[in-house]
Amino acid sequence: MLRIAVPNKGSLSGPAADMLHEAGYRQRRESKELRIVDPGNDVEFFYLRPRDIAIYVSSGRLDIGITGRDLLVDSGADAEEILPLGFARSTFRFAGKPGTASGVEDLKGRTIATSYEGIVARHLADSGVDASVVHLDGAVETAIELGVAGVIADVVETGTSLRNAGLEVFGEPIMKSEAIVIRRTGSDAEEPKIQQFLRRLQGVLVARTYVMMDYDCRVEQLEKAVALTPGLESPTVSPLHNEGWVAVRAMVPAKEAQRIMDDLYAIGARAILTTAIHACRL
Repeated sequence: MLRIAVPNKGSLSGPAADMLHEAGYRQRRESKELRIVDPGNDVEFFYLRPRDIAIYVSSGRLDIGITGRDLLVDSGADAEEILPLGFARSTFRFAGKPGTASGVEDLKGRTIATSYEGIVARHLADSGVDASVVHLDGAVETAIELGVAGVIADVVETGTSLRNAGLEVFGEPIMKSEAIVIRRTGSDAEEPKIQQFLRRLQGVLVARTYVMMDYDCRVEQLEKAVALTPGLESPTVSPLHNEGWVAVRAMVPAKEAQRIMDDLYAIGARAILTTAIHACRL
């Protein structure tokens, strides 16, 4: 069986389980379940702490896993990203009192507090900056007020908690993270079971990104219509019973669907419909 690590809690857990369910895999019913078997798909899922998943995968005990890019980098594990999943996005940045620094180059000799020591140490090394890193578990904003560090490095979403603590971000982002699928570095990426798993997840990603659009239009307006809905390869065009009319079907980006419908209507297309895509293979 393909052995897969899945986050057991936190911001990664729910979206990961939803994606796996959409991909046709059985998921646990109780949060206390730490392992389930999906014999129909020849897969075994292990529900682990998100921070531990890269370690388990790098050991070779598990074939692949779902975790955050930040957690993979922070772990230093011998594992690599093979597919971004588009959820649990976050940005990791430096912050301090106003005027503390303008970029990473200003951090030489300073002390930085963070819950992601591996990420910060790697970024400092890549930037050629010699600074001290203090590891704290959560609530790193108070480190500056209490004099533990002069700068913090943390996940920044809206920045509200930083502003409330009298801090501001500075410099370029250290990294941008999201949920990813990982494997042990150097393992067989072409293993059929892994490729099937990745195709299923890619199908979910496409299904979430696109909708199917159907409409009728006059033959003389077909080229303009096709320019609006080129599809992935090309749209399907079928003649209608009424001479001079055709039916068109194409995949279009979901976020552009309403605008495309307006543009199609403006050139004379009618009976314009969109339908959700639940699964696909490209």
